[in-house]
Amino acid sequence: MRKDISTPQYTRSIIDKHKFTFKKSLGQNFLIDRNILDKIVSTAGVTSETGVIEIGPGIGSLTEQLAKSAKKVTAFEIDQRLIPILKDTLLDYPHVKVIHQDVLEANLHEVIEHEFKDVEDLMVVANLPYYVTTPIILKLLTERLPIRGIVVMIQKEVADRLAAEPGTKSYGSLSIAVQYYAVTKSEVKVPKTVFVPQPNVDSSVISLTLREKPPVDVDDEAFFFELVRASFGQRRKTLLNNLQNNLFTKEQKPEIEEALQSVGIDGKRRGEALSIEEFAHLSNALLALKRK
Repeated sequence: MRKDISTPQYTRSIIDKHKFTFKKSLGQNFLIDRNILDKIVSTAGVTSETGVIEIGPGIGSLTEQLAKSAKKVTAFEIDQRLIPILKDTLLDYPHVKVIHQDVLEANLHEVIEHEFKDVEDLMVVANLPYYVTTPIILKLLTERLPIRGIVVMIQKEVADRLAAEPGTKSYGSLSIAVQYYAVTKSEVKVPKTVFVPQPNVDSSVISLTLREKPPVDVDDEAFFFELVRASFGQRRKTLLNNLQNNLFTKEQKPEIEEALQSVGIDGKRRGEALSIEEFAHLSNALLALKRK
């Protein structure tokens, strides 16, 4: 029986054997802590009935632990140099498939239909490269895939933003966008010392459990998100200022004030103080003005 890929010694021996060099541009950091890997798999609730989409398997340390529990694993790897390495390290797991493609360019609905025909329970589980964390998570959520949820290890600062509550420093348009689609929870803090090479910052494992329907009713989803982004345009400015500068015009100030008043929101507040419910009410109230 092979040793776990994730042991520091075995990870280094794989890297040496294949003369692999890390590409900083791809944000490659391989996890060398079995305990953390086990926590990721258990947080995702992976069982023999679960199909898993993994993103950025690296040399396969997380893939291996997922494969031990899951019915099937399909992993997306962007780096051509890792494809032969994964073929070698995952030899014992015939129910693992590696696709050499950038997940941001993949048609995930097609992949799911093709790879997971016989799977009822589907999860996305990954140790995500820091530089593409946000676009990947937003793609997974906005495409409304038939998945139960997402469990990813990401930069701690980004994890804090995803799970942030109103009135906190980390709360922003990303918090609202993600919480519109999923219930977010920071699960495990991960020190930078458990990676090769060691990144500059600590990480967190975060779970996103997909909602059956959004927590708020909005009349126009695209405008709702536009409004939220505009409200955080300049964090130090008031809501009224941000709206007239980033979404409307100064001439429309009286109408913006009227809409704010109609939903009981003080325009002197800042975007970070508003709950997702307040943004939804405001979005519905301002929609007619936007359509003028």
